[in-house]
Amino acid sequence: MKNGFKLLFFILFSSYMNAQNKIEIGKKAPEITMTKADGTSFSLSELKGKLVLIDFSATWCAPCVEEQPQLKTMYSTYSEQIKNNQFEIVGVSLDKNKENWQKTIDRFQINWIQISDLKFWKSPVAKLYEVDELPFNVIIDGQGTILAKNLHGKELEDFIKKSLTQN
Repeated sequence: MKNGFKLLFFILFSSYMNAQNKIEIGKKAPEITMTKADGTSFSLSELKGKLVLIDFSATWCAPCVEEQPQLKTMYSTYSEQIKNNQFEIVGVSLDKNKENWQKTIDRFQINWIQISDLKFWKSPVAKLYEVDELPFNVIIDGQGTILAKNLHGKELEDFIKKSLTQN
């Protein structure tokens, strides 16, 4: 009976914890701490007070690569808001090869924050954010609350524009 109770408790507790960790609009985004492409450490909490687009991608993902020019245009369009600490993009790479990752950063002249643990799909951050396909993104407000997720193309552009004009 004791083992049955322990098993039931474990199942219920696991279900509760999984429900608490869901990446849902209105919930707090989990902290991310990873290494930037330049080798320095970065934590998402450093961007408190800013609207942040967290973009999960990889160099081996064709749709991710195709999306980079749009992100670059967005980053340029909102350069004033970036300078005024209102907006930032954080690229989270699910690559496993640092050389390929750096070549892509250089090729697209990506100048927003780029981070990775180079653990591919085994990245704890990918699991934490429930990433099961790429590209995937999450948009958080200045307090770290999830505002939207998995927006692309015009829908993403419109959401960012609306969010920045409301502030």
